[in-house]
Amino acid sequence: MPAACAVEMVHTYSLIHDDLPAMDDDQYRRGRPCCHVRFGEANAILAGDALLAQAFEVLSGELQPPGVAVACCLELARAAGAVSLVGGQVDDLQGSVGAADLARLERIHRRKTGAMFQVSLRLGGRIAQAALPQMDALVEFGIKLGLAFQIVDDLLDEKGDAAALGKSVGKDRRQAKLTFPALLGVAESQRRAEALIRDAQLELDIFGSRGGCLRSLAQYVLERNR
Repeated sequence: MPAACAVEMVHTYSLIHDDLPAMDDDQYRRGRPCCHVRFGEANAILAGDALLAQAFEVLSGELQPPGVAVACCLELARAAGAVSLVGGQVDDLQGSVGAADLARLERIHRRKTGAMFQVSLRLGGRIAQAALPQMDALVEFGIKLGLAFQIVDDLLDEKGDAAALGKSVGKDRRQAKLTFPALLGVAESQRRAEALIRDAQLELDIFGSRGGCLRSLAQYVLERNR
Protein backbone atom coordinates (compact mmCIF):
# COMPACT_ATOMS: atom_id res chain seq x y z
CA MET A 1 0.00 0.00 0.00
CA PRO A 2 2.77 2.57 0.70
CA ALA A 3 4.19 1.91 -2.78
CA ALA A 4 0.76 2.21 -4.40
CA CYS A 5 0.13 5.51 -2.60
CA ALA A 6 3.55 6.85 -3.59
CA VAL A 7 2.92 6.08 -7.27
CA GLU A 8 -0.48 7.77 -7.11
CA MET A 9 1.09 10.85 -5.51
CA VAL A 10 3.63 11.11 -8.33
CA HIS A 11 0.91 10.52 -10.91
CA THR A 12 -1.35 13.20 -9.40
CA TYR A 13 1.50 15.71 -9.19
CA SER A 14 2.24 15.10 -12.87
CA LEU A 15 -1.40 15.69 -13.82
CA ILE A 16 -1.60 18.92 -11.81
CA HIS A 17 1.48 20.26 -13.57
CA ASP A 18 0.42 18.84 -16.96
CA ASP A 19 -2.84 20.83 -16.76
CA LEU A 20 -1.10 24.17 -16.12
CA PRO A 21 -1.40 26.97 -18.72
CA ALA A 22 2.33 26.65 -19.45
CA MET A 23 1.78 23.06 -20.56
CA ASP A 24 -1.55 21.58 -21.73
CA ASP A 25 -3.68 24.47 -20.42
CA ASP A 26 -6.62 22.28 -19.45
CA GLN A 27 -9.64 23.48 -17.50
CA TYR A 28 -11.10 20.20 -16.24
CA ARG A 29 -9.71 17.01 -14.77
CA ARG A 30 -11.85 14.08 -13.61
CA GLY A 31 -15.00 16.13 -14.10
CA ARG A 32 -13.88 19.00 -11.88
CA PRO A 33 -11.99 22.25 -12.42
CA CYS A 34 -8.25 21.65 -12.59
CA CYS A 35 -6.18 22.44 -9.54
CA HIS A 36 -4.85 25.72 -10.97
CA VAL A 37 -8.36 26.81 -11.97
CA ARG A 38 -9.75 26.13 -8.51
CA PHE A 39 -6.81 27.28 -6.37
CA GLY A 40 -4.56 29.38 -8.62
CA GLU A 41 -1.40 28.56 -10.53
CA ALA A 42 1.00 29.13 -7.62
CA ASN A 43 -0.89 26.75 -5.35
CA ALA A 44 -1.13 24.17 -8.12
CA ILE A 45 2.65 24.22 -8.61
CA LEU A 46 3.19 23.93 -4.87
CA ALA A 47 0.64 21.11 -4.55
CA GLY A 48 2.51 19.14 -7.22
CA ASP A 49 5.84 19.81 -5.50
CA ALA A 50 4.44 18.67 -2.17
CA LEU A 51 3.01 15.46 -3.62
CA LEU A 52 6.32 14.57 -5.22
CA ALA A 53 8.14 15.01 -1.92
CA GLN A 54 5.47 13.14 0.01
CA ALA A 55 5.74 10.16 -2.33
CA PHE A 56 9.33 9.56 -1.23
CA GLU A 57 8.48 10.29 2.39
CA VAL A 58 5.90 7.49 2.28
CA LEU A 59 8.21 5.04 0.52
CA SER A 60 11.19 5.65 2.75
CA GLY A 61 9.23 5.86 5.99
CA GLU A 62 6.69 3.08 5.65
CA LEU A 63 8.30 0.29 3.60
CA GLN A 64 10.21 -2.48 5.30
CA PRO A 65 12.86 -3.82 5.29
CA PRO A 66 15.07 -0.75 4.69
CA GLY A 67 16.82 -2.37 1.73
CA VAL A 68 13.51 -2.77 -0.09
CA ALA A 69 12.58 0.84 0.74
CA VAL A 70 15.85 2.12 -0.73
CA ALA A 71 15.41 0.03 -3.89
CA CYS A 72 11.85 1.26 -4.33
CA CYS A 73 12.86 4.90 -3.85
CA LEU A 74 15.48 4.49 -6.56
CA GLU A 75 12.98 2.85 -8.92
CA LEU A 76 10.41 5.62 -8.47
CA ALA A 77 13.01 8.40 -8.74
CA ARG A 78 14.20 7.01 -12.08
CA ALA A 79 10.64 6.66 -13.38
CA ALA A 80 9.64 10.18 -12.32
CA GLY A 81 12.80 11.99 -13.41
CA ALA A 82 14.55 13.41 -16.43
CA VAL A 83 15.15 10.09 -18.16
CA SER A 84 11.50 8.99 -18.03
CA LEU A 85 8.38 10.95 -16.98
CA VAL A 86 9.80 14.49 -17.07
CA GLY A 87 11.92 13.85 -20.15
CA GLY A 88 8.93 12.37 -21.97
CA GLN A 89 6.84 15.40 -21.06
CA VAL A 90 9.53 17.70 -22.48
CA ASP A 91 9.45 15.76 -25.76
CA ASP A 92 5.64 15.80 -25.77
CA LEU A 93 5.62 19.59 -25.40
CA GLN A 94 7.55 19.84 -28.65
CA GLY A 95 4.33 18.85 -30.43
CA SER A 96 4.87 18.54 -34.14
CA VAL A 97 8.52 19.63 -33.98
CA GLY A 98 10.79 16.91 -35.36
CA ALA A 99 10.17 13.80 -37.39
CA ALA A 100 6.58 12.55 -37.25
CA ASP A 101 7.33 8.85 -37.14
CA LEU A 102 6.09 5.94 -35.07
CA ALA A 103 9.45 5.27 -33.42
CA ARG A 104 9.62 8.82 -32.05
CA LEU A 105 6.02 8.71 -30.84
CA GLU A 106 6.50 5.41 -29.05
CA ARG A 107 9.75 6.64 -27.54
CA ILE A 108 7.98 9.68 -26.06
CA HIS A 109 5.23 7.63 -24.47
CA ARG A 110 7.45 4.85 -23.18
CA ARG A 111 8.92 7.64 -21.08
CA LYS A 112 5.99 9.94 -20.37
CA THR A 113 3.25 7.35 -19.83
CA GLY A 114 4.85 3.93 -19.83
CA ALA A 115 7.38 4.66 -17.12
CA MET A 116 4.69 4.96 -14.46
CA PHE A 117 3.05 1.70 -15.54
CA GLN A 118 6.40 -0.05 -15.42
CA VAL A 119 7.42 1.33 -12.04
CA SER A 120 4.07 0.31 -10.54
CA LEU A 121 4.79 -3.25 -11.57
CA ARG A 122 8.46 -3.12 -10.59
CA LEU A 123 7.64 -1.85 -7.10
CA GLY A 124 5.11 -4.63 -6.63
CA GLY A 125 7.65 -7.17 -7.86
CA ARG A 126 10.37 -5.91 -5.55
CA ILE A 127 8.14 -5.90 -2.49
CA ALA A 128 6.89 -9.41 -3.29
CA GLN A 129 10.48 -10.57 -3.93
CA ALA A 130 9.63 -11.72 -7.44
CA ALA A 131 12.12 -13.96 -9.24
CA LEU A 132 13.97 -12.46 -12.20
CA PRO A 133 11.81 -14.16 -14.88
CA GLN A 134 8.70 -12.88 -13.12
CA MET A 135 10.11 -9.36 -12.91
CA ASP A 136 11.02 -9.44 -16.60
CA ALA A 137 7.46 -10.50 -17.44
CA LEU A 138 6.04 -7.67 -15.33
CA VAL A 139 8.25 -5.12 -17.07
CA GLU A 140 7.28 -6.34 -20.54
CA PHE A 141 3.63 -6.32 -19.52
CA GLY A 142 4.04 -2.74 -18.31
CA ILE A 143 5.73 -1.57 -21.51
CA LYS A 144 2.93 -2.93 -23.69
CA LEU A 145 0.16 -1.83 -21.34
CA GLY A 146 1.55 1.69 -21.13
CA LEU A 147 1.66 2.10 -24.90
CA ALA A 148 -1.85 0.68 -25.28
CA PHE A 149 -3.12 3.05 -22.59
CA GLN A 150 -1.65 6.03 -24.43
CA ILE A 151 -3.13 4.96 -27.76
CA VAL A 152 -6.57 4.61 -26.15
CA ASP A 153 -6.07 7.99 -24.46
CA ASP A 154 -5.28 9.57 -27.82
CA LEU A 155 -8.36 7.92 -29.34
CA LEU A 156 -10.56 9.20 -26.53
CA ASP A 157 -9.27 12.73 -27.07
CA GLU A 158 -10.09 12.33 -30.76
CA LYS A 159 -13.58 10.86 -30.47
CA GLY A 160 -14.46 10.49 -26.79
CA ASP A 161 -17.24 12.11 -24.79
CA ALA A 162 -16.12 15.03 -22.62
CA ALA A 163 -18.78 14.33 -19.99
CA ALA A 164 -17.70 10.71 -19.61
CA LEU A 165 -14.01 11.59 -19.65
CA GLY A 166 -14.33 14.43 -17.18
CA LYS A 167 -11.97 16.58 -19.26
CA SER A 168 -11.95 18.45 -22.55
CA VAL A 169 -11.52 16.58 -25.82
CA GLY A 170 -9.98 17.55 -29.15
CA LYS A 171 -7.12 19.48 -27.55
CA ASP A 172 -4.42 17.31 -29.14
CA ARG A 173 -5.58 18.22 -32.63
CA ARG A 174 -5.92 21.91 -31.71
CA GLN A 175 -2.38 21.95 -30.33
CA ALA A 176 -1.00 20.01 -33.32
CA LYS A 177 0.35 17.29 -31.05
CA LEU A 178 1.94 14.16 -32.40
CA THR A 179 -0.57 11.43 -31.52
CA PHE A 180 -1.27 7.89 -32.65
CA PRO A 181 -4.54 8.79 -34.50
CA ALA A 182 -2.85 11.75 -36.17
CA LEU A 183 -0.01 9.54 -37.38
CA LEU A 184 -1.77 6.22 -38.04
CA GLY A 185 -5.47 7.04 -38.27
CA VAL A 186 -8.21 5.95 -35.88
CA ALA A 187 -8.74 2.42 -37.23
CA GLU A 188 -5.05 1.47 -37.27
CA SER A 189 -4.54 3.00 -33.82
CA GLN A 190 -7.35 0.85 -32.48
CA ARG A 191 -5.86 -2.27 -34.04
CA ARG A 192 -2.46 -1.46 -32.58
CA ALA A 193 -3.94 -1.02 -29.09
CA GLU A 194 -5.74 -4.37 -29.36
CA ALA A 195 -2.53 -6.14 -30.45
CA LEU A 196 -0.55 -4.59 -27.60
CA ILE A 197 -3.12 -5.74 -25.04
CA ARG A 198 -3.09 -9.29 -26.44
CA ASP A 199 0.70 -9.36 -26.24
CA ALA A 200 0.66 -7.86 -22.74
CA GLN A 201 -1.72 -10.53 -21.49
CA LEU A 202 0.54 -13.26 -22.91
CA GLU A 203 3.38 -11.94 -20.74
CA LEU A 204 1.32 -12.96 -17.71
CA ASP A 205 1.31 -16.67 -18.53
CA ILE A 206 4.22 -17.16 -16.15
CA PHE A 207 1.89 -16.30 -13.25
CA GLY A 208 -0.88 -18.74 -14.16
CA SER A 209 -4.17 -17.98 -12.43
CA ARG A 210 -2.46 -15.39 -10.22
CA GLY A 211 -2.22 -13.10 -13.22
CA GLY A 212 -5.99 -12.79 -13.50
CA CYS A 213 -6.24 -9.32 -11.98
CA LEU A 214 -3.60 -7.92 -14.32
CA ARG A 215 -5.28 -9.56 -17.32
CA SER A 216 -8.56 -7.89 -16.34
CA LEU A 217 -6.79 -4.57 -15.88
CA ALA A 218 -5.33 -4.84 -19.38
CA GLN A 219 -8.76 -5.52 -20.85
CA TYR A 220 -10.18 -2.54 -18.99
CA VAL A 221 -7.48 -0.29 -20.46
CA LEU A 222 -8.57 -1.35 -23.95
CA GLU A 223 -12.30 -0.92 -23.33
CA ARG A 224 -12.36 2.15 -21.10
CA ASN A 225 -14.37 5.20 -22.15
CA ARG A 226 -12.91 7.67 -19.67
